Amino acid sequence: MSYLDRPRLDGYPEEEPPTAAYLQIERNDPETEQARPRRPGPGRRRKQGRAGRNLPAAIGVGVTLGAIVLVSLFAWKQAFLGVVALAVGVGIWEMVRAVRAIDARPPLVPLVAGGVLMSGLAWYAGPDALFLGLLVTVLAVLVWRLADGPRGYQRDLTASTLIAVYVPFLAGFAALLAAPEDGGKRVVAALAAVVLSDTGGYVAGVFFGKHPMAPSVSPKKSWEGFAGSLVATAAGSAVILPLLLDIEPWWGAVFGLAVSVASVLGDLAESMIKRDLKIKDMSQLLPGHGGLMDRLDSILFAAPTAYLLLTLFAAPPG
Repeated sequence: MSYLDRPRLDGYPEEEPPTAAYLQIERNDPETEQARPRRPGPGRRRKQGRAGRNLPAAIGVGVTLGAIVLVSLFAWKQAFLGVVALAVGVGIWEMVRAVRAIDARPPLVPLVAGGVLMSGLAWYAGPDALFLGLLVTVLAVLVWRLADGPRGYQRDLTASTLIAVYVPFLAGFAALLAAPEDGGKRVVAALAAVVLSDTGGYVAGVFFGKHPMAPSVSPKKSWEGFAGSLVATAAGSAVILPLLLDIEPWWGAVFGLAVSVASVLGDLAESMIKRDLKIKDMSQLLPGHGGLMDRLDSILFAAPTAYLLLTLFAAPPG
C-alpha cells in the first residue's frame, strides 16, 4: 500500500511524501514524537472504503443531493434553475477561496452575479445567450478589478476567466439540458451516466486496479477503473436512454461512452487544479466528499457532452 492510499495522520500534505532526511530528523526528535497524533484505537476509526472515502457520509450526501435534483426537476421544474444557480454560486465561492493559495484574488461579486446571469440566460434564451453571458461576466470582472490597482491584475484576471468558464459556463449546459419540455428526462439520463461512470470506475478500480492512469495527477485512478467506467456507463445508458427518450440502444451506448470519457476528464482536470494549488479538497462543505466542486467536477464536463449528443440523437420536442 503506497503512502497515497493511507489516511495522513502525520501532518504532511497529501500531494508529496516527506523526504528521508526529514523523516530521520523527526525520528530523533522526542518533542516531535510526543506531538505526533496517535492512531485512533479500535472502534474509533472512521469507516472508509478501500479507495479512502468515508462511505456512509459520502452515500448519505450523494442521496440527499440526488433527491434535491429530482424533486426540483419533476415537482416544479423552474426550481431546478434555482438549484443550478445555487450550485454555481457555491462553486464559484469555493474556487475563489482555492486560488488564494497562489495569491490570486479574483473578485467574487461579479463572478457570482455573472454566474447566476449565465444560468438564467441559458434557461430562457438558449446557448447563444450563454456565450453572451460569459462575455459579459469576463468584462464585468475586468472593470471591477480595476479598483484594486495594477498589482496582480493579470494574475487575477486569468484566474477569474478560468473560474467563469469552468464553473458557470459549463454548468449552464445543465440548464440547457433541462429547459425543453422533456428536459427532466434529459438531465436524469446525463446524471445517471455520470453515476454509472463513477460507480463502475470505483468498483473496477478497487478490485482490479493495477495500472495507474495518471499517477502524477490522480494516483488512485487506474486504467482498469477507467475500463469499468466505460463498460458500466455504456451498458447502463443502452438501457436507460431507450426508456426515457426513445433512443436506439446502440446510440444510448455511444452516449454512455462519451459521457463517461467526459466525466473522467472532468475529474482529472479538477485533480490537476488541486495538485497545482497544493490542496486536497476545494472545501469541507460536504461530509465524505469535500467541497461541492469535488462532486461537480465530473458533471461539469459531462453536461456539455450530454447536451450536444442528445441534441443530435433526440431533438427536443417542438
